[in-house]
Amino acid sequence: MLSRAAYLASAAFGAFWGTWGSAVPRVRDQAGLDDGRLGTALLFISAGALPAMLLTGRALDRWGLRLTGPLVAALGGAGVALAITADGLVSLCAGLTVVGITSGAADVALNSVGGRAEQRSGRPVITRAAATFSSAVVVSSLGTGGAYALGAPTWGPFAAVLLLSVLAAVAIRRALPAEAPDREPAATGPRAPVVPLLLVGALGALAFASENAHQSWGAVFMQDILNAGPGLSAVAPAAFAAVVALTRYAASKLDPARARLVLVTGALTAAAGATVLSRAGSVPTALAGLVLAAAGTAALFPTLLSIVSRNVAESARGRATAVVTVVSYLGFLVGPVYVGLWSSAAGLRGAMLAVAALGVVLAALTFPLLAMSRYAIAEPSRSTS
Repeated sequence: MLSRAAYLASAAFGAFWGTWGSAVPRVRDQAGLDDGRLGTALLFISAGALPAMLLTGRALDRWGLRLTGPLVAALGGAGVALAITADGLVSLCAGLTVVGITSGAADVALNSVGGRAEQRSGRPVITRAAATFSSAVVVSSLGTGGAYALGAPTWGPFAAVLLLSVLAAVAIRRALPAEAPDREPAATGPRAPVVPLLLVGALGALAFASENAHQSWGAVFMQDILNAGPGLSAVAPAAFAAVVALTRYAASKLDPARARLVLVTGALTAAAGATVLSRAGSVPTALAGLVLAAAGTAALFPTLLSIVSRNVAESARGRATAVVTVVSYLGFLVGPVYVGLWSSAAGLRGAMLAVAALGVVLAALTFPLLAMSRYAIAEPSRSTS
């Protein structure tokens, strides 16, 4: 039951971001902004998310995972409020700050729920939840585009996301016990030390930097380097997200004891994909490179998060999830900037080779950093959830 609730919450989370991705042009026009001021406003998402992630981890450890339901519902509400109130730069920045806060909090919370469900059931809940997230992104982005094409108001698709978020919140509340504590007493296990979490987070940052580099620059590469039209270049991010979802579903069937092998293989596959993309002379070849990169990066962060979840006491689950997520998220933010800097120095093809280097570095560091973290790769204890 808890596993199903985790999947539903991930679907709501993915539905929000898929809807937001398709709604950005509408929101920009509604707020009356040019692209430069829109870019400034988008920074407020990260400004709200990062501190919220850290605070949420501590809150979960103190008050339990039942906080997750309200946080997921709050994200849905923030989307509706943003779509209705965005009118000018100030109101949009305020709305995006709230979105960042609720999104960062919900991210840490639902991953903590996934970790609890995985530890209880012995199933790869985190990876499957991540696959559900990616699937929801694809479906909701297409659905939102279709709704707008039919004349739906800006807030319409966000209202559907709010409904899904409320359903997820109810499911989580029902799946977690009302009276029993949502965490183990501190005496049953030590608090997770920070340094091992930072080491795992560093691997996550490399993984996210590579993933978001492709997501953010794939369409630009197709259009600027291969002269693909806007319609054809838009296939790049959609194909990337779809392959990520499929790969995560497939990776969830792998033995958890092979986590290190999954990480190294994924990193090298991502590097190969970036290399193919850098050399591509046609759209089909470029898409093949993006597919390889998507397949390589797909399971990296879920696998790292699963490793941590299997090796921390319940009393420290929220804090551990928050630390790894925040450090990894920094890579997500830096990835597109990294490509931009390399593109200015060596062109976009050279920048893709620099992205390939991230995969090689991740593969080289996986074994030593995980060894230094002393996190074992073991089967979780199995129990009902």
